[in-house]
Amino acid sequence: MAGKTYKIIDLVGTSEKSWEDAARRAVETAGETLRELRVAEVRKLDVVITNGKVTAYRARVTLSFKYIR
Repeated sequence: MAGKTYKIIDLVGTSEKSWEDAARRAVETAGETLRELRVAEVRKLDVVITNGKVTAYRARVTLSFKYIR
């Protein structure tokens, strides 16, 4: 049985609703062009502040997918 190889990338998803929505958007957007998505790990959460108010949530996601030649 041959071993498998995976590529890892970092993405930042954004949302006006929540961190969960931001992470979901990052993964679903990547899924539009990448195949064989495996694992997503939320590495960092932050917010955008405008005029003293939170205006967006951001989730930095590390995503792995199967490398296919």
